[in-house]
Amino acid sequence: MEQQLSKRLTAIYEALLARYGPQAWWPGETVFEVVAGAILTQSTAWENASKAINNLKRRNCLSVWAIRSLPQEELAEIIRPSGYFNSKAKKLKAMVEWLDDMCGGNIEQLARIDTLSLRSKLLSVYGIGPETTDSILLYGLGKSVFVIDAYTRRIIDRQGLTPAGGTGYDDYQKLFMYNLEDDTVMYGEFHALLVKLAKDACRKTPLCSVCCLSNECLKNIERGAP
Repeated sequence: MEQQLSKRLTAIYEALLARYGPQAWWPGETVFEVVAGAILTQSTAWENASKAINNLKRRNCLSVWAIRSLPQEELAEIIRPSGYFNSKAKKLKAMVEWLDDMCGGNIEQLARIDTLSLRSKLLSVYGIGPETTDSILLYGLGKSVFVIDAYTRRIIDRQGLTPAGGTGYDDYQKLFMYNLEDDTVMYGEFHALLVKLAKDACRKTPLCSVCCLSNECLKNIERGAP
């Protein structure tokens, strides 16, 4: 753990927590709802994914058994608000098939599998990339991983903390996991707070005047950071 990076990341977390308070993310009443939400929010705003989830709830279809039983075309229509609905219906079907093979559809049993092994297995499922996988692991199963998304990359880059080793998903994830205490609750709150900041102030065109991290960002913007 590099002391300077650890202090910077901790200071960012504490500033965001002081500004916005606990986010209690991810919204989901069951583990499967978190899994479905992680797939449905791909390439769209959470508001759209939430509409699709509510559609599934209204039809009593938000379960492994129900998704397995639905024809793929009908499932696609139900989740239409999420966008890319045909592709996402296929991904949900693939996930349910994988869950049947892994744990007989009893998703809570996945928590017993060690994190690295389970992460590798999830990444093998059709349409399930690192961000979706880590969202499922962290928010659904309570596994200690840090979720990286476009918002996180943007904020970290503007803070002048772009990983020295590269700019891939794993590079950003290691930045957090190698320089923060292993704390599942904090990982979830930190990620949620970064999303909140990105929507509130650190947009593509930043609103620096309302950003609680603007002082350090402005230094880096002056140096030519995006």
